[in-house]
Amino acid sequence: MPGKLLLFCGPSGSGKTTIVQHLLNTDPRLAFSISATTRPKRANEKDGIDYHFLSVDEFRRRIAANEFVEWEEVYAERYYGTLHSEIQRIRNQGKIAVFDVDVEGGLQIKKVFGDDLLSVFVMPPSVDALRERLTARKSETKESLALRIAKSEHELTYSSRFDKVIINDDLPSALTDAEKLVEEFLGNSK
Repeated sequence: MPGKLLLFCGPSGSGKTTIVQHLLNTDPRLAFSISATTRPKRANEKDGIDYHFLSVDEFRRRIAANEFVEWEEVYAERYYGTLHSEIQRIRNQGKIAVFDVDVEGGLQIKKVFGDDLLSVFVMPPSVDALRERLTARKSETKESLALRIAKSEHELTYSSRFDKVIINDDLPSALTDAEKLVEEFLGNSK
């Protein structure tokens, strides 16, 4: 069990973060792998809790030092990545790392960890539902929202490259589906 990992991917607005938070709150074996990013911190976010917020220069320095399991420049000078040190921190606690990353990063993590990783793609019920969810957040400019929607529509085409797919059209059902997938993969020893 200590070598296993969980990965949840899906476009922005699919509900993957809500599902991951539910699993973290209900399964004491799990710990959140905190991603690094260069994007600005939102008002409700805390450095080292939600993300490791890094400058572009610091992120690039860490890339050069091979400190990332995976990284990607998602938008111009907007980097996201998973630090090796995060996985080690979680393993040192005797817990199982849970990744909540974008699709490209998820595919890189899947390649690195293979069968030790359960990869789950979270899908919205439709592109229209995805647009509504992203618009309702009110955390984007008109331009950044258009970029996110275009990227999200493209990411939906990647679902077949993951081990399992959850369609999040009803949140309670999606949460139950996620719990079952985790139990099947990890076993039921809490």
